[in-house]
Amino acid sequence: MTQRLSKYSNLTQRIIAALIGVTIIISGMLYSDYTFWLVFLFISVMTQYEFYRLVGLNGNLPLTIYGTFCGAVLNILVFFIEKGDWPFRYYYWLVPLMATTFFIKLYKRTDVKPFENLGYTFLGMIYVAVPFALVNEMVLESHHYKPLLMLGILITLWVNDSGAYFVGTLLGKRKLFERISPKKSWEGFFGGAICSFSAALVYSRFYTPIESWKWLVIAGIIVITGTLGDLVESLFKRSISIKDSGSVIPGHGGFLDRFDGLLLSMPFILTFLKIIA
Repeated sequence: MTQRLSKYSNLTQRIIAALIGVTIIISGMLYSDYTFWLVFLFISVMTQYEFYRLVGLNGNLPLTIYGTFCGAVLNILVFFIEKGDWPFRYYYWLVPLMATTFFIKLYKRTDVKPFENLGYTFLGMIYVAVPFALVNEMVLESHHYKPLLMLGILITLWVNDSGAYFVGTLLGKRKLFERISPKKSWEGFFGGAICSFSAALVYSRFYTPIESWKWLVIAGIIVITGTLGDLVESLFKRSISIKDSGSVIPGHGGFLDRFDGLLLSMPFILTFLKIIA
C-alpha cells in the first residue's frame, strides 16, 4: 500500500491512510469484542516492536522479541480476565515473565550495559504495552463488552489531532515548543482543542451514560496529554536524530507516530472515569 500511495502528495497519503485505518479500527470495535481485541493487540505489538527498534538505533540492546512478547501477554491477560473468562490470579503470570528478563541478560555476552538495556526493555512495556492494555479496561465493564465509550474517546482524539494539524498548517505562526517540535504552534493547539471539545459535546448527545461535563473533561485530558504525548515522542525521536518512527503508515510515519497521543492520555482518562468521576 505504501508504494501505491507514494505517487500522491503527503496530505493525500495522510487522508487515505487515515480513512483506511479508522475504518479497520471502528469495524473491529463494532463487530465483536474479539475483533476489537485482535485489532488493538496487533497495534500494540507493532508499536512496542517499533519502539525497541528505534531504541536500538543508538546502539542499545533491549530485549526486543521478549519485551514485545511480555507486552502481548499483558494485553491478553487483561482482556480475558476483565472479560471474566479467566480468574484474577492469572495476573501472577506476569511476575515470573518480568523476572526472566534478568536471566536472559546473563547470556547476552555482547551487551556491555545490561542493566541500562533492561531499563529500555521495561520502558517499552510501561510506555506502550500498559496503555494499550488499559484500552481493554475501557471497553469491558462488569465482564460486558461496551465499545461506545472508547469509540467516543478515539473520535475525540482523532478530531483533536486533525484539527491541530490543519489549523496549524494554515494559521500556525507562534511556536508551541520549538526546542522539541518546530512545526507545532499555539494556533494548532487551540484549533485542535476547539475541535476536540466540539466533538466530545456532540458525542455526549448520543452516548448518554456519561454526562456532558465528563465528556468535556475527557476532551480536556486528550488535548493536554495528547499534545504532551506527541511532544514526548518528538523528544524521543530527536534524541536519536530521526524524523519519523517508521514508514509503515503513509503520510503518518510509523505506529508510534500515529498512536503517541493515546499512550499518555489513556492512563489519565481511565483514572478519571474509574476513580474521580
